[in-house]
Amino acid sequence: MEQLTLFAAAGQSKGLPTHLLDYRPGLFCTAESDEYLRKFIAEAPWKQTALKIKDKEIATPRLTAWYGDLGTDYSHPGRISNPAPWTPELLKIKAIVEPLSGVKFNSVLLNYYRDGNDSVAWHSDKESILGKHPVIASISFGEVRSFDIRNKADHLEKYSVRLEHGSLLLMKSGLQEHWEHRIAKSVQPMKARVNLTFRVVI
Repeated sequence: MEQLTLFAAAGQSKGLPTHLLDYRPGLFCTAESDEYLRKFIAEAPWKQTALKIKDKEIATPRLTAWYGDLGTDYSHPGRISNPAPWTPELLKIKAIVEPLSGVKFNSVLLNYYRDGNDSVAWHSDKESILGKHPVIASISFGEVRSFDIRNKADHLEKYSVRLEHGSLLLMKSGLQEHWEHRIAKSVQPMKARVNLTFRVVI
């Protein structure tokens, strides 16, 4: 497959599979997005988790915070994260996102990418606690980063979406089963980005 060219205006690759992804830039205005970014960076209970790879613990290159309803504990290999209670800001965003997603979310994972060195490797959100066909709504505040997806069966089939300040990316049912996604490291100077991924824990 030829290298895909990004559309600067829409911020997405040509031929983006819209039956799996719905990208909506400008869901929140710049002033509102700036305030959310500032507040989440300053007030979220950020933690740096670690992955165990070949008996070694490797710190994940980003910070995370977990919020949700009571009982929406998030299981990781070797540990369980208990949710922090919803904040007024998160509930306000959730109320906007749910009608657009057609899903009533009960939890949200916040990711803090401090600069271009922070990233998340190729993966799919296929944990059993998210159900067989999860729908995830992703809100971005801060630096524009490229969200890449690739087909699990054919890594040459891949697309990119530039996630803009105040945007929504809806990952629809079916994406996690057959596709992987990532936020790659960048050699370019990057400012902070906070990403909210609303989920349903069953």
